[in-house]
Amino acid sequence: MSPSSEATVATLSLTDYQRKLVARDKTIEVLKRRIAQESRHSHMTPFAILEQNVGLEKVVARKTIELENERHELEKALAELRLTQAQLLQAQKLESIGQLAAGIAHEINTPTQYVSDNVGFVKTANRSLLSLLDAAIAMAAVMREKMADEPTLAAFDTLLKSSKIEFLRRQIPQSLDESLDGLGHISRIVAAMKEFSHPSQNKKEYVDIRDIINTTVTVARNEWKYVAELETRFANDLPLLPCLRDMVGQAMLNLIVNAAHAIADSLQARGLEKGHILVSAEQVGDMMEIRVVDDGTGIPEAVRDRIFDPFFTTKAVGKGTGQGLAIAYSTVVDKHGGQIRCESKPGSGATFIMRFPLHVQQEA
Repeated sequence: MSPSSEATVATLSLTDYQRKLVARDKTIEVLKRRIAQESRHSHMTPFAILEQNVGLEKVVARKTIELENERHELEKALAELRLTQAQLLQAQKLESIGQLAAGIAHEINTPTQYVSDNVGFVKTANRSLLSLLDAAIAMAAVMREKMADEPTLAAFDTLLKSSKIEFLRRQIPQSLDESLDGLGHISRIVAAMKEFSHPSQNKKEYVDIRDIINTTVTVARNEWKYVAELETRFANDLPLLPCLRDMVGQAMLNLIVNAAHAIADSLQARGLEKGHILVSAEQVGDMMEIRVVDDGTGIPEAVRDRIFDPFFTTKAVGKGTGQGLAIAYSTVVDKHGGQIRCESKPGSGATFIMRFPLHVQQEA
């Protein structure tokens, strides 16, 4: 079912609830009017009127309780609908971004490969040219011994000095190496963007969590590189993790970006140069534990229990939607049956701990 279809079904369900509530309200009003009218115009005995009124009031009381229960259900349904709509909106936005990023990555990757191949060729050709030049210099030395005053040799010496051959001998290989490194970095970013934006099949697959973390770190590099040094630490012999790859990657991205923002706020307050982010993964029993640790501002205890609530944010207006941690919670707990929690001391940073089950039941 598409996101729009799910939203339509949820809206129809709410419409049915609202119709029922209106009908209940009308029933109660009719009963109240009936009691009042019969009390004024009835020729029944006082006892009979009392008995009838008691019966009608019981009906009204029961209907009122039913109405309140349905109001509670409606409020709960509305809250769930708001969360669902927010998640659907986020999913649609991420899908669009992913499609755009994948197209851009493909367009960039091809010319990048051409340039990389060409620079490699120039580097090889440069070695051949320098070898030829060395031979020419040696031959000129021999010729100088036999023809010391020849104008041609003097012109060659002048050209040799003006060419700054020793500088070029050092600088050209260094420049080519730097170019190749830069192109390699671009290729890694492009590959990471393609991997990150590739949608999963809505079915758990066994993946290497190190690949997800490394890809996410690369994609988020522009968020953290100016404010923090980021370290990854993986235990030996990590098992494969059964998960929805793109959802876990999105949760990781949200935590890393939040860590970078917390450090940025901390640097402004403390005047430090750079903070530190540690992303680690290890097996703990039958769970995969992933930690994202930062030395940023930390999270006040007063709001720590609310940080996973939809739309809750401690950021300034316009700097956060309050959906990042809610989506991370939904990914870990609802989609994977795992656990997520936060440990923090204000002013001492925060640690977010996600635990994913390493074994899943086979779907029927």
